[in-house]
Amino acid sequence: MKKVISILALAAAFTVSANAQSMLGEVLSGLGGTSTGSTSGSSVASTIGNIVSGLAGTVYSAPVSLNGTYTYNGVAVSATSSEGGILANLAGTAVTSGIESKADEYLAKVGIKPGAMTWTFNSADNTFTLNVLGLSLPGTYKVGDGEKTVNLTFGKTMKYLSMTGTLESTPTGAKMLFTVDKAMTFIKKIVSMAGQASSQVAGIAKLADGYDNYRIGFKLSK
Repeated sequence: MKKVISILALAAAFTVSANAQSMLGEVLSGLGGTSTGSTSGSSVASTIGNIVSGLAGTVYSAPVSLNGTYTYNGVAVSATSSEGGILANLAGTAVTSGIESKADEYLAKVGIKPGAMTWTFNSADNTFTLNVLGLSLPGTYKVGDGEKTVNLTFGKTMKYLSMTGTLESTPTGAKMLFTVDKAMTFIKKIVSMAGQASSQVAGIAKLADGYDNYRIGFKLSK
């Protein structure tokens, strides 16, 4: 695990130049990931890709079965670098932690902190209730794509807002991620309903400029 973390950190720090790939290749050689000597960009990318794919496949491959109560544990972000390539994508993955931290600060200013939001899902009738900022917001949900996506439809109080997101399993629960426009519409609406200033969260959508496929949502612990 320490080796993987070190590799991810280095991938985030280096650019996708031949010189950076060579330096990263030498580090991988020291870790037993490649042979000694010159290392091509493709072999470096392949080695990192194999390591990360293997980790993801063994730890986070399980589908998310939404049922029961989940507690909000912070902002979740997914972003892919527009430069493309395995090194750029890993750099994008590494930088999401910084984006999440900043987004957490914005939401904390309006009272949305870890533990201050709960989602209760009832798989028997596909209903849910969101409790946040003193509000109790009911709705219905539907999971799809092998329990990897979820569609949430709120009731009249939220003007029947509907949003579809992706589900990712985590060691403690799940991540529920949405496109930026849907996530921001949702967050601003509940903040406004609770009598808070939506300007406090307006900057969240700008945190990942330069990244494609940017999605934002919630880390949920069961």
